[in-house]
Amino acid sequence: MNTLFDKIWDSHVVNSIEDGPQQLYIDRLYCHEVTSPQAFEGLRERGIKCFRPSQVFCMPDHNTPTHDQDKEIENEVSRTQVETLRKNAEEFGLTHYGMMDPSNGIIHVVGPEKGLSLPGMTIVCGDSHTSTHGAMGAVAFGIGTSEVEMALASQCILQQKPKSMRISIEGKLGEDVTPKDVALYLMQQITTSGATGYFIEYSGSVVREMTMEGRLTLCNLSIEMGARGGFVAPDETTFEYLKGREYAPKGEAWDKAVEYWRTLRSGDDAVFDKEILFKAEDIAPMITYGTNPGMGTAIDGTIPQESEIPAEGLESFRKSLEYMGFRAGDRMIGKKVDYVFLGACTNGRIEDFRAFASVVRGRKKNPDIVAWLVPGSWAVAKQIREEGLDKILEEAGFEIRQPGCSACLAMNDDKIPAGKYSVSTSNRNFQGRQGPGSRTLLASPLTAAAAAVTGVVTDPRTLLQ
Repeated sequence: MNTLFDKIWDSHVVNSIEDGPQQLYIDRLYCHEVTSPQAFEGLRERGIKCFRPSQVFCMPDHNTPTHDQDKEIENEVSRTQVETLRKNAEEFGLTHYGMMDPSNGIIHVVGPEKGLSLPGMTIVCGDSHTSTHGAMGAVAFGIGTSEVEMALASQCILQQKPKSMRISIEGKLGEDVTPKDVALYLMQQITTSGATGYFIEYSGSVVREMTMEGRLTLCNLSIEMGARGGFVAPDETTFEYLKGREYAPKGEAWDKAVEYWRTLRSGDDAVFDKEILFKAEDIAPMITYGTNPGMGTAIDGTIPQESEIPAEGLESFRKSLEYMGFRAGDRMIGKKVDYVFLGACTNGRIEDFRAFASVVRGRKKNPDIVAWLVPGSWAVAKQIREEGLDKILEEAGFEIRQPGCSACLAMNDDKIPAGKYSVSTSNRNFQGRQGPGSRTLLASPLTAAAAAVTGVVTDPRTLLQ
């Protein structure tokens, strides 16, 4: 029997080119301000309209400031890109959620929370972390700007079908081990190229027990393992999350949709191109020490010795440690931290703010720490206030900023200065990712919160016990 990936992909194939790519129908196209301008210009030059404008949703997120969004954006490049997206959406008749719109936020946070991303869909965006939407039981992946133009013009793109991989995680996670830790552990184990050429289906008891927000975090990081994307088969958790959301089906249409969604699973005899099994008890709170997301260790562990690194990776390992100012064999606990960032499409949801607040409640932000707490959407910001989390965070000395991609990437004002260390809940720790010369340690919201109150890398379990 086919895998779920085969079922969804094959049902969306319009045409196949012999010894070439397939023409794949796209159910939902998301556009943000960075990768779409040339695509719209291409349509304009060819005199083409959008084929199915109702399937396209636009919002700025990468370049938006996280303060004073009611004022004109100071940075000219950012201002131009944000304004260009608004004009393009208006010209081509597309739904656009601009800054200060209650529906605005990071596109990979807003899509699921509005019920725009649904099981069985094919979803694309000119952004690699489109894999996030796979948590809904969709085949979702990032595309290039030329493919954005293709999707706008025809609601289809040309794609080679990836191979299928199933990653199963069985057992019971230890206390205070989060989905972010699971993802960082997977990357440490299979490396950042271990899933290249594959689409991952996540399964096993650990994944089944994850909340929808946890699954969104896990799928978000699929691309960091080299995968084309990653997804989780829809189940009762999915249906409960989606019911009543703005764009989810209603009434009789809901019942029919759920009936169909229940069929979206890999058969017991489905054959994957590759299968990997992990044990939950092997996973601890994680933190990265290097310059790719796979260079991580258990928080109470040490940076590997050179003898533990494969010969082909030794040079990059040495360069990475030199950049980070670390040494092989160093313990991570106690390392000085300058900045803490809670947010991004990886960990900017309400559960992430709840987790952060659970650590800082009754404590104070370390005076040496600069902390940026950035909700993934205005809806998350509203829920933070409704649950009183803002009061807990403010009493501890933290300020909540306005929604946006923020310090995930150095494309807006929220940049980490050169040489400074940032414990970040985002998805990438490449050289200069958070600002030229910045040094990024990827971690969960719990670990970020522990660093924010102590000023150093701290095992969050020691504060939560």
